[in-house]
Amino acid sequence: MKIMIADAFDDSLPGRLATLGETFSDPARLAEADVLLIRSKSKVTREYLAGAPNLKLVIRGGVGLDNVDIEACREKGIDVKNTPRASSVAVAELAMALMLAIPNRLVEGHVGMKEGKWLKKELKRTELYGKTLGLLGAGLIGTEVARRAQAFGMTVIAHDHYLANHALAEMVDEDDELFARSDYISIHLPITPETKGMINKHAIEKMKDGVILINTARGKVIVEEDLAEALKSGKVRAYGTDVFFSDPPDPKSPLLSAPNVVMTPHIGGSSKENLLRIGDIVVEILRKWKR
Repeated sequence: MKIMIADAFDDSLPGRLATLGETFSDPARLAEADVLLIRSKSKVTREYLAGAPNLKLVIRGGVGLDNVDIEACREKGIDVKNTPRASSVAVAELAMALMLAIPNRLVEGHVGMKEGKWLKKELKRTELYGKTLGLLGAGLIGTEVARRAQAFGMTVIAHDHYLANHALAEMVDEDDELFARSDYISIHLPITPETKGMINKHAIEKMKDGVILINTARGKVIVEEDLAEALKSGKVRAYGTDVFFSDPPDPKSPLLSAPNVVMTPHIGGSSKENLLRIGDIVVEILRKWKR
């Protein structure tokens, strides 16, 4: 078995896979690969697959599969798998970090101190305690966020088309109800025709004034121009995001210059522990996989 590791995984993974086959990362050897390991950087398009005639299995280390052309893989008889359970804690912790950074004014305080400013009077904090968190999507990651939010004394509500009940959140039937009730909204949705661009001008109008949005899911859920305008007007108090319309974002993205945006460079799944968990699951998949 020839295994191509196209993206960044834990450094120990090649050694752990040594008993299962030959591993390599040279893109010039794609045509030799039986198995392709990717994360979010590589895009497995129809054109990409044309250069991989021997490919039989793609494993995406992470939750979504929007960077893999599933239909093209199916046509070529290529199996596609991912590791959704591995990343839940890492992404949930980053969502909470963004949720804490914004009301505690951590970025402004840090930058002010570096610039020699003592902004003790200027930086007024607010608490998570007693606030309502709305989860758009209450799957594996949303559940971990709910668990942590409850520990901070938040009321957690959620909307998820695939769930009627949830152990840690009150389920609401419509997005509109979640928008109207939530002080914070944390997005945990895949990209589908229904979710792409769903956070637009009309959705934002239904939200509370001063709502705070957190996005560790997919940047394309957001209509960037509409959100930037809402940030400028104050309708949306702040936006904390780890994801963008593209990786990296277009330098002309209006969110890069919008006020009250806290950004990280798509590092939600990049914790050391998560990369080790992903490696565990990759090894398990390959040990069980037979073609």
